[in-house]
Amino acid sequence: MGAILDRAMTAAGHDVVVLTRQPVRQRDIRWDGETLGPWAEEIDGSDIVVNLAGRSVNCRYTAANLRAMMDSRVHSTRVVGEAIAAAARPPRVWLQMSTATVYAHRFDAPNDEATGVPGGTEPGVPDYWAYSVEIAKAWEREQERAETPHTRKVALRTAMVMSPDRGGVFDVLLRMARLGLGGPIAGGAQYMSWIHDRDFVRAVEFLADREDLAGPVNLAAPDPLPQRAFMRVLRAAWGIRIGLPATRWMAGLGAFALRSDTELLLKSRRVVPGRLLEAGFTFDHPRWPEAAADLTRRVRGGARVPG
Repeated sequence: MGAILDRAMTAAGHDVVVLTRQPVRQRDIRWDGETLGPWAEEIDGSDIVVNLAGRSVNCRYTAANLRAMMDSRVHSTRVVGEAIAAAARPPRVWLQMSTATVYAHRFDAPNDEATGVPGGTEPGVPDYWAYSVEIAKAWEREQERAETPHTRKVALRTAMVMSPDRGGVFDVLLRMARLGLGGPIAGGAQYMSWIHDRDFVRAVEFLADREDLAGPVNLAAPDPLPQRAFMRVLRAAWGIRIGLPATRWMAGLGAFALRSDTELLLKSRRVVPGRLLEAGFTFDHPRWPEAAADLTRRVRGGARVPG
C-alpha cells in the first residue's frame, strides 16, 4: 500500500518523504518504527502524515508473529504521535492505517462504522482470531491516545487493496485462480471485502481534504461478495473455467505451504464504507466484476511492479 500511495502522490506532484528501515533512495529516511530520531524532523512542517507501518499479516499466526504484529503497529503509532506532538508546525492531518479485521466474523449483515459489530467474541472460531481483533483495537487506541490537538486524526479501516503489483493480495489470488485453485474454500460463504487500488488512493486524498471527517473510516468498496462469487468473477475476468473447491483442512494445508494463515481465507469480512458514502465519496470501481476486469487488463498489459 505504501508503494501504491507513493507512486500516486508523487505523480500528482506532492513532495513525498518515505520513512523506512531500509532507505535506498534520496527521499527515503531511516527510522526504526519505535524511537524518536532525526526522522521526526520530517514530521515538523509536513502537511499530511500517513502511517502504514506494521508487520505483514501474510504469515503463520504463531505467538511470536502475533506479538510482532501487535508491537510493530502499536509502537510505530505511538512514536508517530510523539513526533507530531513535539512538532512546532504539526501536520494538519494524520491518516493512520487500521484494518477491517476489527469487525466480527459474520454473514447476516454488513458492518459499517455506526452499526458494525466488533469482533473477538464470536462463537465457533479459533481463539487466536480474537487476538487479531485486539491488535486492531490497540492500533486505533494508540492513535486516539496521542496528544495532537492541532492535527486531525483518521483511522483507515482498510479492506484488501487490489492492485496489479507483484506480491500483493490480488497477485496471490490471481495465481491461485490460474493454478485452478480458485474455487470455494470451506463452502465459500465467507465474505471478502476489498477496494480497488485507485479508489484506495482517491479515498486517502478525499479524507486528507475533508476537515469534517475524523475517527474510524472504512476503506472498502460497497460490494463485498462471498468468497465463492468473488473468485468466480476473478476466474471469468482471466478466462479460467475451472476452480477446484477446497475444504477447511485443505485450506489449512495450503496456508501452511504458503507460510500464511487460514484466517485470511476463512474469516467473513463483510464491510461497507458507510462514512465515505455519507460524505459524498464516489467510487470509480464500486463493483467487483468491473474492478476485476480492470485489474486483469492491467496485469496483461504489463502494469506490474515488484512488491
